[in-house]
Order: sequence, then structure tokens, then C-alpha cells
Amino acid sequence: MRRRRRWQDGDGRLGTPGGEVPLRVAASYRARTRGLLGRDGVEGALLLTPASSVHTVGMRFAIDVAYLDRGLRVLAVRTMPPGRVGRPRLRARHVLEAEAGALAAWGVARGVRLEVPAGGPADQRRRTDVN
Repeated sequence: MRRRRRWQDGDGRLGTPGGEVPLRVAASYRARTRGLLGRDGVEGALLLTPASSVHTVGMRFAIDVAYLDRGLRVLAVRTMPPGRVGRPRLRARHVLEAEAGALAAWGVARGVRLEVPAGGPADQRRRTDVN
């Protein structure tokens, strides 16, 4: 039986057909709710997990959105201008966000499988700071 990943908030690398790009993972409720709101841009990509839909209400720039299944295979790619609400994708488990045009430049399209190398945000143990 295949072991499920336990995603944690953090930084890592995303393997795409065009090479590796910086990745920020938003796995907690707070991080997913914040997403890209209030930012003027994003370097690399943001992975929201778990998620099956997104919106761009309150966003300052257009984004590319890739809906991913459990195995990080791309189900659909859309470009969303600010102020829109995306339709939920029933089979989606993760949503990848990047600046408009970035996903095409990285070779991310329907059917492509992406990779997050072991030792990244999915495999880190949650640390607690004690004062």
C-alpha cells in the first residue's frame, strides 16, 4: 500500500518538465486562507493542499491555476484574472498557483505529473518553539 504524504507549510522545490522552481506549500487552514492575497506577485509557485478550488477575489494580479490529483498529476490548467471564483474540480486534491503565464513556460499542462522531492515540505516534521 502506498504511504500518503503529510504536507506541512514550508518552502521546497517543484519539479516541472521545464526544470525545478521555488515552491511554497500552504497546508494549514491559515496559510491556505491567506494564499496570495495582498501580494503583488509570486516567485515560483504556491501549492494549496488540500484544495479543489480557488478564487481571485481581492487579488492584485492574474494567476495560473493547475488542479492536481493525489499523485500530483495535472487535471486542468486555467488562467484567472482578479475578482473571479473558480469552479471546484471533483478529483482535485491540490491546487498549484503561479503568476499568469508561468505554468505554460514551465511546461505544466493537463496530464503532466509534477514532483516535490523527498525531504521537502511534505516530509518535514512539525516543529514547535518553546519559550
